[in-house]
Amino acid sequence: MPLDLSLLNAAQRDAVQTLGGPVLVLAGAGTGKTRVITYRIARLVESGVPADRILSVTFTNKAAKEMLERTRHVLGGNLRKRPWISTFHALCIDILRKDITNLGYPKQFAILDRGDQEAIARQVMRDIRVTEKQMKPGDLISCIGRWKSSGIVPAKAGDAARDDKEFLGSIGYRKYQDRLRSTGSVDFDDILLLTGKLFEEFPDVLDRHQHRFSHVQIDEYQDTNGIQFELVEALVRKHKNLLVVGDDDQSIYGFRGAEVKHILSFGRHFPGAKIIRLEENYRCTDKILELANNLVAHNRDRHKKVLRANKPAKLDVRFMEYPDEQTEAEMVVRELKFYTHHKEIPQKDFAILFRTNEQPRLFEAELRRVGLRYVLVGSQSFFDRKETKDLLAYLKVLSRPRDEQSLLRIINTPVRGIGDATVEKIMTRAVKSGRGFWEVIPEAVAEGDVNPRTQKALEEFHTLLEDYRQRFDERPRQMDAHLRDLINDIGYEAEIEKQYKDPNMQMARATVIDDLVSQLTQFVARGGDPHLNEFISSLALDGIQEEPDKEKQANEDAIKMMTLHSAKGLEFPRVYMVGMEEGILPHKRSVEGAESDIAEERRLCYVGITRAQEQLTLTRCAGRKKWGKVHKAIPSRFLFEMKRNVNDLTERVEAETVEY
Repeated sequence: MPLDLSLLNAAQRDAVQTLGGPVLVLAGAGTGKTRVITYRIARLVESGVPADRILSVTFTNKAAKEMLERTRHVLGGNLRKRPWISTFHALCIDILRKDITNLGYPKQFAILDRGDQEAIARQVMRDIRVTEKQMKPGDLISCIGRWKSSGIVPAKAGDAARDDKEFLGSIGYRKYQDRLRSTGSVDFDDILLLTGKLFEEFPDVLDRHQHRFSHVQIDEYQDTNGIQFELVEALVRKHKNLLVVGDDDQSIYGFRGAEVKHILSFGRHFPGAKIIRLEENYRCTDKILELANNLVAHNRDRHKKVLRANKPAKLDVRFMEYPDEQTEAEMVVRELKFYTHHKEIPQKDFAILFRTNEQPRLFEAELRRVGLRYVLVGSQSFFDRKETKDLLAYLKVLSRPRDEQSLLRIINTPVRGIGDATVEKIMTRAVKSGRGFWEVIPEAVAEGDVNPRTQKALEEFHTLLEDYRQRFDERPRQMDAHLRDLINDIGYEAEIEKQYKDPNMQMARATVIDDLVSQLTQFVARGGDPHLNEFISSLALDGIQEEPDKEKQANEDAIKMMTLHSAKGLEFPRVYMVGMEEGILPHKRSVEGAESDIAEERRLCYVGITRAQEQLTLTRCAGRKKWGKVHKAIPSRFLFEMKRNVNDLTERVEAETVEY
């Protein structure tokens, strides 16, 4: 049965039916880009392209899974072969698993998570005699990540350093990379960097992967960094069958290394490219889109496009000014209570969007005071939870016996009578002598640093670890059962019951444990020869590239609060954008920076506006407290850019009244 394209508009159909050559689809907010990508995969399959020769890349595992499901639905489940739909990092890990030995790494390389990276950074800083006052481990990791995203190798980092602190970082970078290589480990940024190195140094590897995919699609192209662009260009160099979908007006991740220039200069990089504009918006009303179009037009470097509304407004956009931030919070929450209690509008219809993480505190206090439910969207992921970190630390110690950072996390978790003072004495001895933690314990006991009771606890813990290490090594297909046994043997769930008296809290934390065991079960069920280290590496990758389940949080029956960055990809019937002042939005760092920084803040504001489906309220304060005094606040320049008549804006603010 032929693919039904009747649900697509003219521009969407054009994109779906253009099957060859370089294509740039400029997909404005709410214009149906995911539908285009999935229908195009289906159209390629229908035209005779083998599904497994189609590569479609997005930025999160969740988006990749959804795209595959939607493609199956469009094709009516008729998929004998699967298209390769994944994140950049999952694609590159697949390539590295096949070919990383060419670069001198082991086939079963380890992928480090943030905690692993910071542990190595601390060791490196100790080696080069840099104190945490001079540079924190997180600062070093950030420097290294930025250099890697730009393709800068350790030997060139000193030339790229912008100040003395970064010059120290460049020295640490070389030692950090040496440590990773010597332990057969890679970090998140290496996954892309090493794939690029493979393609550059081993033409046969590149040739094999160029022939592997005959058609390539990239979602959220405006978010690509330099390394990602180079990988895409290399993969399509022979056939040029590349379709990218994105919106330069929603490029808001410059701080992560994303470069908007890739989407702006697509036609120069890929001559003869076809450009298709999706401008019909199915989300916002005409009055909301008028403001969004007015605002983003002030950015000079952008593809020209104007979003057209599919629905007329029933409600005006409101501009509100309050005397100070306390009144702002009180009045917004008062409105929310009126709408939810008296107008019976569901709480889940409302979202409060803010620029900085300091802003929600007052709103949270007010929401609690009046008894309204709320959720901070994007606030904590599965991988940030204590239970996940604790149990992963156990697995890391079993898989990597010299992982002392993980050992220190679990050595007295749950409590087993091994105190911090004793651990510190043992670690100091180990660092000074260059030996491992367990190696120096007999010496520490002999010299009185460890008392008999603690010695017994250490010996029992060491025996437990060795027992489970053997179980995981000898019977890897029963890893999930081993983990469940380990949880029981250490009394982890009993410790949760002891710490949290609230049954709901106990249940929530027990669910996290069940989720981890379930993921291990699924990992083993995939078949092949399962390795604990590979499971840990896959979780490290998920933890770095997955955000909290924003959509699940957004569907809760509660008022949503989130940063503008977290709001991207979501939509709500009624949106409050708060703190519309100079120094907040645009942020003070960008006000003091380059014009490109202001342009990104303008795009961030545009993203916020286009989250609103029916009603948008923009609030600001006449003054804000700082150091105990109220300082005059200046209205955001973006208010004047989106509302062309400044007097009209001022009058609307003064005349606005709300019925309670």
